[in-house]
Amino acid sequence: MTEVLLKELSNEDIDWMLAAGKQVELEPGTVLIQQDQPLEALHILLDGALLVTLAQADKNPLGRAFAALEGGTLSGREIARLSNGEMVGEIPFVETYLPATTVSATSKSLVLTIPRTRLLSKLEQDLSFAAHLYRASAVLLANRLEQMINQLGNSTVVLSQPQLREALIVFAELHDRDLDWLITAGKVEQFPANYVLIRSGRPIEALYILLDGSVTLNAAETEYNPLSQAFSNLEDSENQVFEKEFGRLWRGDILGETPFIEVQPSAVTVKTLEDSRVLTIPRWRLSAKLLHDVGFASRFYRVLAILLADKQQAIAQRLGYGRVTYSSGQSLEESYSNELSTNSLGQVALAGARFEWMLKRIGIE
Repeated sequence: MTEVLLKELSNEDIDWMLAAGKQVELEPGTVLIQQDQPLEALHILLDGALLVTLAQADKNPLGRAFAALEGGTLSGREIARLSNGEMVGEIPFVETYLPATTVSATSKSLVLTIPRTRLLSKLEQDLSFAAHLYRASAVLLANRLEQMINQLGNSTVVLSQPQLREALIVFAELHDRDLDWLITAGKVEQFPANYVLIRSGRPIEALYILLDGSVTLNAAETEYNPLSQAFSNLEDSENQVFEKEFGRLWRGDILGETPFIEVQPSAVTVKTLEDSRVLTIPRWRLSAKLLHDVGFASRFYRVLAILLADKQQAIAQRLGYGRVTYSSGQSLEESYSNELSTNSLGQVALAGARFEWMLKRIGIE
């Protein structure tokens, strides 16, 4: 992933990071990030290799029972392997929760370590730097998320829990003027039930904000050729790929954000579950806005980085055999509820007010 940082960061960005950080050598087996422990720095892997694992709970019989189903071991489960150019420890500047995985060196490695306090200050003071780093973080997180899913065999069970906080994040992070621009640049469209908003394998041509109604997220149950599928006759049952629902989104959620950090066609088909209204912002208009408004770009890419970090966290929790939730006697829903009550109540109120303001500006009661 070396090319991601070299592509997204400017020479000025790289010079500041070199001046603010220090290079640290790691011996094989050195733990760089410990699961459930606070993070105090951002690390960039300059040379070597890192292993991302998920520790299992050995204190709880239920955790051991789940572990036994996969071989009976309680050593950490491998989630991903990271190579040169990867960043780890990005959670402190995009979210407030503790890391869900452990990161350790698998060979002699060299990392650039940048203290959290200096980084947060730079992100607040330099919007250009913030836009570049948040975008780079989103790209790396998206690739890491894809690697995690591939490591799990594209299991739709892992992704079946809807992201409860997605709408809250978007409207809490963006400014009023950002939302005003989205309203002006987009148009409100009404779609009937079972309408395909985004088809897997096809280019995504717009960003969608779901104003009311709901949509389903569907993915192929088996591997398929996306190019062949994209150009096949959609009415030809022999060429159709059968997809399975793995999640749903409701009012306030956003769709079609991946083209702004990735060039690959979407692997997910999005269909309306009922009559729904969406605010559609053309991809070309949003791309131009991101290019010319650095403040908007920094906030937009931060939102994408947070969403991807949340999805990664959710997958890690669902893979933990209850290490994060069940081992403490909580359900997944209770875990989300507790997180909201302690960290996000202010954001929830702000997001709700902004979403209602947006609806009134559009003319939807």
